[in-house]
Amino acid sequence: MAARSKQERLTTIVCESALRPDSFAGEVRAGLTASPKSLPCRFFYDAEGSRLFEAISELPEYYLTRAGAEIMEERSGEVVAKLPRGATLIELGSGSSAKTRHLIERFLRRDGRLLYIPVDISRSMLEESAHALLDEFRGLEIIAVAGEYQEAMTHLRRDFGPPKLILWLGSNIGNLDRPEAVEFLRCLRGLMAAEDRLLVGIDLRKEPGVLEAAYDDAQGITAQFNKNILARINRELGGEFDLGRFDHRARYNDGAGRVEIHLESTIAQTIPIAALDLAVRFEPGEMIHTENSYKYSPAEIGETAAAARLRVTEQWLDRKGQFSLNLFTISDAGP
Repeated sequence: MAARSKQERLTTIVCESALRPDSFAGEVRAGLTASPKSLPCRFFYDAEGSRLFEAISELPEYYLTRAGAEIMEERSGEVVAKLPRGATLIELGSGSSAKTRHLIERFLRRDGRLLYIPVDISRSMLEESAHALLDEFRGLEIIAVAGEYQEAMTHLRRDFGPPKLILWLGSNIGNLDRPEAVEFLRCLRGLMAAEDRLLVGIDLRKEPGVLEAAYDDAQGITAQFNKNILARINRELGGEFDLGRFDHRARYNDGAGRVEIHLESTIAQTIPIAALDLAVRFEPGEMIHTENSYKYSPAEIGETAAAARLRVTEQWLDRKGQFSLNLFTISDAGP
């Protein structure tokens, strides 16, 4: 049988959420007319935001990427061994898929073929990374799903049976508050059969100085990334934000176990946004909340899993003990 071409090995599914033109505008209006003001962190990741985040991942202060890559490089074989042959690999928030290459290579080495289903809101990033992977791995087939997680999961629930390994890497769970994290893990559990596994990257509690440096680096790349959401409003909605009149703020709240990220107005100002027919007033020192990043203790990871009716079967840490990869299976407890 002739080998399939790269084009034949790639299918792209574009969900409505990846095409919806009014979602950004509506959420900007709602967030900037609320008190206190806020903008959802998922809107960081337009093409420029995705480029900036890739740059952040290489920063010396941003330990998360290196720690996760270290674990993946050293433990991928152990992860693959937990799945039967013929497993499908599904990744939420795949981005460039750089974190996943070790797993892909291990599955292909064992099984010869692999179906990989990356899910990301950025269609351009998905297709770029998919083409690169297909050039590198001959036994790989990719179904790329462009859309938000909840909508993408309807495709995953309908079309792909066990055995599956679902990946949620980086520290994406940290963007959800603790009840939201439990609820989303419950949704993922709904995709799983007994032989399926869920691999989740979870950042650990640590010294405030280490955490704050990771989200406010010396080169100012994280500040650019945070401010890009204002630049996106300018580009897409006719906003008139002067980025120099906002400061990036990242502070660790130890009681809540989270890094809290804001943009602070340095002066009194009023910002027109033409597409929304809106003028947004800021007082000096007024904040726009853009992101939280929750950190967990090992005990909190176990408690979160149990609340979602999952069980931690393996946990791997990097050599410095800063970051964790956690392998979950369905718990027998509960209805």
